[in-house]
Amino acid sequence: MSAETRPSRPHLSELRLSAFAAHRRVRLPLGPCTLLVGPSGSGKTSALRAYEALARLGGGGEVGEVFADPAACVPDRARPDAQRRRGFRIGCTADGPEGPVRLDVAVQAEPELRIVGERLTAGGVVLLETALRDPSRRFVQAAWHTAGSAPVTRAPLPDDRLGTALLPLRVAGKTDGQRRVLAAAEQMVVALRSVFACDPRPDRMRVPVPTGSGRLLGGCDNLADVLWRTHAECVRRYAQFVASVGAGCTGPVAGVHAELLGDGTVRAVLDRGDGGRTALGRLGDGELRYLALALVLFTGPGVLEVDPAGEVPAAMQTLTVLADGFDRRLDPRQRDELLRLAARMCDRGHIRLLGTVTDASWAARTEGVTVVHLDA
Repeated sequence: MSAETRPSRPHLSELRLSAFAAHRRVRLPLGPCTLLVGPSGSGKTSALRAYEALARLGGGGEVGEVFADPAACVPDRARPDAQRRRGFRIGCTADGPEGPVRLDVAVQAEPELRIVGERLTAGGVVLLETALRDPSRRFVQAAWHTAGSAPVTRAPLPDDRLGTALLPLRVAGKTDGQRRVLAAAEQMVVALRSVFACDPRPDRMRVPVPTGSGRLLGGCDNLADVLWRTHAECVRRYAQFVASVGAGCTGPVAGVHAELLGDGTVRAVLDRGDGGRTALGRLGDGELRYLALALVLFTGPGVLEVDPAGEVPAAMQTLTVLADGFDRRLDPRQRDELLRLAARMCDRGHIRLLGTVTDASWAARTEGVTVVHLDA
């Protein structure tokens, strides 16, 4: 791929589940709008969990916080070795200005949770490699590409965090090799950051909520508070959002508003355009999930409860939405309209979607959608 044709916004183009939960040697290609398809038990949710885990590690998260139940990530029927160790392996590829950059991570789940191996590669060159040399010590031995007077630099790194995320603090960037390492690591970290795992819960969206930060939670419980904050921020985007809501909800929709109640809480309502309003509490589950997911697709990281890379210009960042059960409780009209909206928004480059469905025969005809089948 030439420099002229490389995408400018770093993003993940592949997720690898080398040995994770029910998956072994699985490679999942990722387009701007991707649906993972498979029956119950095929590992769709665990694939999203692996993606989110990599994102949190890329953001500097500690391994114990990222993997609250590490035993659940160990491959099925995996047996411990002579030292009673078991673990799992995941990885990804990030495309961007530096070309494809690969990251592969090995995690020991038992007897102690720790990152025991990591490899960052680009253009066939190993830019960072770590390995656990002494299990009695809480660090791994790392070697990164230098290409100066010494071909590599060796130093210990903690075994509870991703080395790639720590490289900007450890590499001086004085040689061409060091600058290459930094550029590849930064591309990977930027591609992994700004992930929003979203699974709207209609039962919690029906009740008024206190005003707060105005940042949307993953369950969309506080949707009314977000509407209270954002309805006047961008007139054009708001008009597009209202039009999309009207396409997925029964009856006319002239607006989506938040009303401040006497007790200080807010509730969301649909403006029917004839002077009447319908509280969201009266909508069906499918309508509420559709509305919430549409809002997410129209909203940026500044409104979602995500961890954006604040040091990176917004023009270089991509928000990735993880939507487990993308079509759950949606009727055919709603799911078709929502997928068309997702494909249209993802085509702009600033947002990507990775969703799961049990059947995607209905999605095959939607332009701009990548369908990836998982075997049970």
